[in-house]
Amino acid sequence: MDEIIWRIAGGSGDGIDSTSQNFAKALMRSGLHIFTHRHYPSRIRGGHTYVEVRAAPEPVRSRGDGYNVLLALGDSFARNPSEGAYYGDEEVKPLTENLDDLREGGVIVYDTGLFDEEDLPDLETMAAENDWHVYGVDLRGIAREYGREVMRNTAGVGVTAALLEIDLAGIEELMRDRMSGDILEQNLQVLSDAHDAVAEEEFTHDLRVPEGEHDEQQVMLSGSNAIAYGALDAGCRFIAGYPMTPWTDVFTIMSQTLPDTGGVAEQVEDEIAAASLAIGASHVGAKAMSGSSGGGFALMSEPLGMAEMTETPIVLLEAMRAGPSTGMPTKPEQADLEHVLYTSQGDSNRVVLAPGDVREAYDQARVAFEVAYDYHIPSILLYDQKLSGENRTVPETHFDREPAPDLGATLAEGDLADAAHDASGKFHRYRHDPESGVSPRSVPGQSGGRFLASGNEHNPSGHISEDPENRVAQVDRRLRKLEAIREDLADRDLQTYYGPEEADHAVVTWGSQQGTVEEAVDRLLAEGYSVRAVGVSQMAPFPREEMTAFLEGVETAMVTEMNATAQFRGHIQRELGRFGDTMHSLLKYNGNPFEPAELVEGFVAKVDGDEDVTAPGTTRTEPAVGD
Repeated sequence: MDEIIWRIAGGSGDGIDSTSQNFAKALMRSGLHIFTHRHYPSRIRGGHTYVEVRAAPEPVRSRGDGYNVLLALGDSFARNPSEGAYYGDEEVKPLTENLDDLREGGVIVYDTGLFDEEDLPDLETMAAENDWHVYGVDLRGIAREYGREVMRNTAGVGVTAALLEIDLAGIEELMRDRMSGDILEQNLQVLSDAHDAVAEEEFTHDLRVPEGEHDEQQVMLSGSNAIAYGALDAGCRFIAGYPMTPWTDVFTIMSQTLPDTGGVAEQVEDEIAAASLAIGASHVGAKAMSGSSGGGFALMSEPLGMAEMTETPIVLLEAMRAGPSTGMPTKPEQADLEHVLYTSQGDSNRVVLAPGDVREAYDQARVAFEVAYDYHIPSILLYDQKLSGENRTVPETHFDREPAPDLGATLAEGDLADAAHDASGKFHRYRHDPESGVSPRSVPGQSGGRFLASGNEHNPSGHISEDPENRVAQVDRRLRKLEAIREDLADRDLQTYYGPEEADHAVVTWGSQQGTVEEAVDRLLAEGYSVRAVGVSQMAPFPREEMTAFLEGVETAMVTEMNATAQFRGHIQRELGRFGDTMHSLLKYNGNPFEPAELVEGFVAKVDGDEDVTAPGTTRTEPAVGD
């Protein structure tokens, strides 16, 4: 009774995502906290897709362990609805492929307008074994009465509301906000009829939506929303990009919003052009951004190096998905860390931040712009498909911040006359001597400035130079920025600590697994384990002092990440090699994010050393020793 996890399943193109968002929003307005998880195939239409909506009276940080209510609509766009097809009977997969995760005592609603009983020969047996409560309703038939079969989603919500005793008033209010005219009236009627079709039944299940009340106004948004809004509040007024899942979400939000702020959004022919346009916009005085997912970001390697050499501030996004190559375009993975840290050429320098949740996505988007423009360096925001698409409730006050339109270390025209110039009168754009490594810039249009920016090594005036002493001075100066940035970021609380201040064991993670780790730590503490956790966002420059202090205080540290090669653990060892004996990995890379129970089981298997206890079958453990 303390939470409900509702999974709506169908085919891509069946409106699963929009229906789940509306249902989640209605639950939020009723006083509950929300967390959603989205699973979808890399197809325009058809293919099994689902969204989970987890709702509880207290804040929710993660997807749950399985779920307890299934609304199975079937796949209206199945390629070949027959068992002999290569991919099986796709029409029934929204029901049959979701049963493994349904909890005991769960509720199933399926559409008898699509599913025949003979399609589901094992359902009755499985329901009896697991105490499932099955309700077959002709959702399509109810929708067709009003002329639009697509409204079967609304019918499914109506049935769900009846079974969970949800007041229809909140759902109807939300529908009125989004629809009007005949479409609204038809959907309201479908909702009511579907609700009444089961409302009079004597329910055998005990699942109900819990009651809740917010202490303060909540908003519901995804990581993509948060990154886009953080960029806008940081003063970003230019974006260039090329669509690629899952980066496209941020690109779309920015493209829809920037014109209203006097900004510019450009979709171009490829990612090389996108990054280059953004660098050009930054060069002439705009706060600019570009981005992509792994394959597209690979094309940005050359312009990224140019931004580093010309010291042009720029913010880039890298939205990870399963690779290499096309991989699994719509599934989450954290396997681009090394790609982002080490792409480009030479002794490169950049800042890389990996937010762990929606709040951090907003905050760190703003930090990325501030650091990029204060230090004239590329800042990269690294996140994954999970964080990109999951929606959750956040207090509205979290976003009550002042905008930040300033251009950082950029001289005003009035200050240029007193700045360092060559004897010839040319402004020293790339001075050797700044202690922080930052040599202030001018922007085109300013009298007395200097706008020469070469990808070749250059002297203080910006002219190409291969002089050995100049080369050493320029490389050393650019590298000094990283130490200055490390000191700057140390005061910004970019790492998130959870649990008691002292503990024998630890869970270390990065990026989108942070909330799942926190829920797992709560369970482990309740079971008597001495454990704490840290979610690391500062990938580069690495927070050496912070992580040294954290790791020195624990006997074992389980590094949790979604990749097969322990990239984050390897990154820690590269920076802090002496902790190799302390760390071991819990890895998952099957296209699904961790569930809290998997982390608990993996931790217990390692810490207790019980041969009868093993890590979950979807994960892999390995030691760090010998790496």
